[in-house]
Amino acid sequence: QVQLVESGGGLVQAGGSLRLSCVASGRTTARYASWFRQAPGKEREFVAGIRWSGGHTYYGDSVKGRFTISRDSAKNTLYLQMNSLKPEDTAVYYCAADPSIILSEVRRQEGYAYWGQGTQVTVSS
Repeated sequence: QVQLVESGGGLVQAGGSLRLSCVASGRTTARYASWFRQAPGKEREFVAGIRWSGGHTYYGDSVKGRFTISRDSAKNTLYLQMNSLKPEDTAVYYCAADPSIILSEVRRQEGYAYWGQGTQVTVSS
């Protein structure tokens, strides 16, 4: 049994920061772990991903330079540090992980086996 639980969302003013966390409760070996987000009426969007072994990182164009993805293997936790937040960052943020996807699949939601419940991030102007 693998369960992912996000936390850290909330309301923040434009220009502010938040850090999201995602804890995996069951033992699993993730090849990649990522953050996606979805705003009402929009498609789910890739935000950031990380290769668990080695720590290579990947970012969506809209967040590059502002967000940082990281992981703590000992704590089985994935993080997303979000700085310089903009109103357009408002969305439900989901963490996802998969033990077998390849690099070309990292940015696509269809490949991920495990998903969290989502945490709301609201950025006010």
